Amino acid sequence: MSELSNRQKRYLLLQKRHHLIVNLSRLLILILFLGLWEITSRLGMIDSFVFSSPAKIVRCFWSMVLDRSIFLHLGITLYETILSFLFVTGISILIAVILWYSKKLSEILDPYLVVLNSLPKSALAPLLIVWLGANQTTIIIAGMSVAIFGSILNLYTSFTTIDEEKIKLIYTLHGTRHHALTKVVLPSSIPAIISNMKVNIGLCLVGVIIGEFLAARNGLGYLIIYSSQVFKMDWLLMSIVLLCIMAMGLYALINLVEKLCKKTVLKNQGKRILFLQVPLSLILFMTNTSFPFFILLCALKHGDISLYKDKQHDQRQNI
Repeated sequence: MSELSNRQKRYLLLQKRHHLIVNLSRLLILILFLGLWEITSRLGMIDSFVFSSPAKIVRCFWSMVLDRSIFLHLGITLYETILSFLFVTGISILIAVILWYSKKLSEILDPYLVVLNSLPKSALAPLLIVWLGANQTTIIIAGMSVAIFGSILNLYTSFTTIDEEKIKLIYTLHGTRHHALTKVVLPSSIPAIISNMKVNIGLCLVGVIIGEFLAARNGLGYLIIYSSQVFKMDWLLMSIVLLCIMAMGLYALINLVEKLCKKTVLKNQGKRILFLQVPLSLILFMTNTSFPFFILLCALKHGDISLYKDKQHDQRQNI
């Protein structure tokens, strides 16, 4: 037992050392890149006017912090990205559910969704400006257009690949399609939904920047296109760096939300089962029509369908 424990400790130590080496290597590569960039710019090996330098970018950022103009551009881009992301998440789940409900409708719309998902979204931006005008609504819709069609297709595919045995068990107990959706399909698709959200947040940011290129007077996208027109490379590179940081921050935020949700579910799992299933079982038992649904819920919750089958077999023997 002590030998196994020592092996475990050694394994954990090796894992920590591995993560430390990876993180230090990433940091070292970044430092070497920035240092080489700064040195070559100062020595004149590259044109500092075209390629700028890390020191110039930092000075540019600090000057915009002092006059507070950078917060306006950051805030507007962040607001438009989050709003388009929320719309994409809600609408894509709703449409995917509708398509799951109606197989005929999904077969009709499938080729259109595939074509719209394959269409370069930058081609839609000028059309949106003509239709809606150069305003913030156009930018938000441009951000949505990049992510929404792929999100619908991915979620619908996730809904249709759920274990058919669980859905058949719902129907065997005289359950409706609504019960199958709420008790099996949606809970089983939560990992796919969260994974889809991680992709959508980056795509929405891309779409918002495309919209800001053409229809904005503020925002990081506007700052990039304006600085390229007036040859202010410090502004342009600073905006690109800020976009990278914003994308990493939004992705990390969704990862944090995912971890908090998992911890909350695991922590309150027992309380939630008692709080939801005991009152539900009493109500269903009193109606004398749907008591097997409580057994089904327990089976699905614990991933053990045999619990229901054993109960059903005992009832038949008693009869």
